[in-house]
Amino acid sequence: MIAGAVRPDRRPTTLPGWVARQRWYQSAAQSAELVLVGEWLLPAAPDGTAFVTHLLRDGSGAASTLYQVPLAYRSAPRPDADESTLVGTVDGEVDGSSATLWVYDAPHDPAYCAALLAFILNGEVSSESARSSGASAAGHRHPTASPSTFAEAHVLRGEQSNTSIIFDTVDATGEPSLPVICKVFRTLHHGENPDIVVQSALAEAGCTLVPPSVGYVSGTWRAESSPDSPVDAGHLAFAQRFLPGVRDAWRVALDAVESREDFSDRARSLGAATAEVHAVLADILPTVAATAAERAQVASSMRGRLSAAVAEVPELGVYSSAVDAIISGAESADWPRLQRIHGDYHLGQVVAVPDRGWVLLDFEGEPLRPLKERSQADLTLRDVAGMLRSFDYVAGSFEQSHPGASAADWARASRTAFLEGYSARAGVNIERFRVLLDALEIDKALYESIYEARNRPTWLPIPVTAISRLVALT
Repeated sequence: MIAGAVRPDRRPTTLPGWVARQRWYQSAAQSAELVLVGEWLLPAAPDGTAFVTHLLRDGSGAASTLYQVPLAYRSAPRPDADESTLVGTVDGEVDGSSATLWVYDAPHDPAYCAALLAFILNGEVSSESARSSGASAAGHRHPTASPSTFAEAHVLRGEQSNTSIIFDTVDATGEPSLPVICKVFRTLHHGENPDIVVQSALAEAGCTLVPPSVGYVSGTWRAESSPDSPVDAGHLAFAQRFLPGVRDAWRVALDAVESREDFSDRARSLGAATAEVHAVLADILPTVAATAAERAQVASSMRGRLSAAVAEVPELGVYSSAVDAIISGAESADWPRLQRIHGDYHLGQVVAVPDRGWVLLDFEGEPLRPLKERSQADLTLRDVAGMLRSFDYVAGSFEQSHPGASAADWARASRTAFLEGYSARAGVNIERFRVLLDALEIDKALYESIYEARNRPTWLPIPVTAISRLVALT
């Protein structure tokens, strides 16, 4: 038995309020309505600290949400812990005797981080049985991952939907090795996470345009709290190599427009990198021809977005007929085969790595879309349209901070160069799909119009101007 072994009797009563204060909490309620559907354990720390990951279904919002909440139960307070990571205290046992336990958000606990990385790299299975705890977990090391030993860890700040931990590691000789970033999914869904499936497949195919995969944690849990509830399965965490000293492409592009630097060469290389990733995905994962029903569904979704945008931003009504005609043209136009894509592609999802070039990140897809939809084959042009909108937003951001100045020429040159690079690597002139691409970009701009009207009205001209321009070009 581990010295100082900790055994909690229950979860802290302060947990619902603490969950409601986290950035990944999706309800507007002041306190979560949590029901336990399962829990899994990591091996205890040498000092006996227990790591219990609670899977809690919250019913406080319009829709039920399943949260993954890893907690560290300690026999004494952590003197170096940030106060915000303390969830509360509970009654429990230490070496069989009654005691008060201090409960912390586990990803901020170095001992938990060491246990989680070892769990992934060693391919371990949670010691709790699914029958007694309602959940199980297993670590999976990626075949291409090199051995590493945990040294230190810290949590990235500011994330909205997950918690990412940076692990500093050492190799077999004790020398520092490339760090690892592990994304602990806070909201769980039944089914495979596309970030893991797509990036792992790209890494295994030898693609150097994504970070090397390290491994992941898979799990099962009860769909509801009842013991006879159906069992769901999915991914719980994903680890890959962390690339230090990088800058995201948004910041690189914004610095360029601020300095009045031409971005065409870099945009062209980004277009080529995007097409390369699409080409590899088409080689290693299934592709399918779009059916008439799928074309109609995409068109219907676009028309629904148009109606919602006009309701939110009435000035868009003057473009309704023209946009509807573009949607009709796109539905009957030439389409490429559907395949796996990035799904939420913009300059913030790309980093510039010194002596390496562009690297693409976060293939999780649009977080607000159901996981099943994010895992389906889609149009590569959706990624292209997303990046074109991102160039417009760089120019718009510059213009917001420099009243009276224009970056329209910069955006136009960057967009053109990106499409040139993409077409050259894809071996297909993107103009062949221009009607479909325009429709997808307008659809994205309509989404942006709704968002800006609700959150940043002064930014609304960015998507509205794009819609006007795209309609005029057709």
